[in-house]
Amino acid sequence: MTRLTDRVAIVTGGASGIGRASATLFAGEGAKVLVVDRPGADLTFEDAAIQTLAVDLADAAAPGAIVARAIERFGKLDVLFNNAGVGGGGLAADMTDEAWDAVQAVNLRAVFRLSREAIPYLIASPYGRIINTASVMAQGTDWGLAAYCASKAGVVGLTRSLALELGRHGVTANAIMPGAIFTGMTQANFSNPAIAEVWAKKSVLKRLGQPIDVARVALFLASEDGGFVTGQAIAADGGLTLRI
Repeated sequence: MTRLTDRVAIVTGGASGIGRASATLFAGEGAKVLVVDRPGADLTFEDAAIQTLAVDLADAAAPGAIVARAIERFGKLDVLFNNAGVGGGGLAADMTDEAWDAVQAVNLRAVFRLSREAIPYLIASPYGRIINTASVMAQGTDWGLAAYCASKAGVVGLTRSLALELGRHGVTANAIMPGAIFTGMTQANFSNPAIAEVWAKKSVLKRLGQPIDVARVALFLASEDGGFVTGQAIAADGGLTLRI
């Protein structure tokens, strides 16, 4: 299938998990993809349609460097998938400003700054798309997740504003809210069978999600299939939020 033929996409956090699954799926559907992740991450891909860039998204120069590389390599930009994210546990009462800012810098500020950099190119595209990875914790919470929940709620709010502002240009903006997904960030916990079983039971589908489950939602939003969907926060959670 070639639902993204001749499209150019940027996928951040693309070295593993949801990002790697999405980049691979996008390329398989005909897109040329720039995969971005932090220095030291595994950015090895066999598909020639996938180019890579190692950069810290929190760096001031990162948005310009990322978009410039995509334009240099592919000549245009159609899809921006802001997928990169970090965890950040700790009680609000004990959290330092530095710990709080480190989470917001990647999970929210980088999403805003990269979107801002990409907007002129997305407006110029007849298929402009912004897709942001939020979390079901944008609508819920858990013990010690003040910084993380705040950042992901911010992503959803930002996404809605982008959808409103960019709709007149034909650009859509949507967020995906993954639930309990087995990714690099969650592997340490979900590799424990007891923990994995608890979270699988919370899903009405009785299993943990896999990166491809979220990647398929991203593909829908990036393709013409999702062309009339904008300003939405779509839960890809196996029904987890039906119980919380």
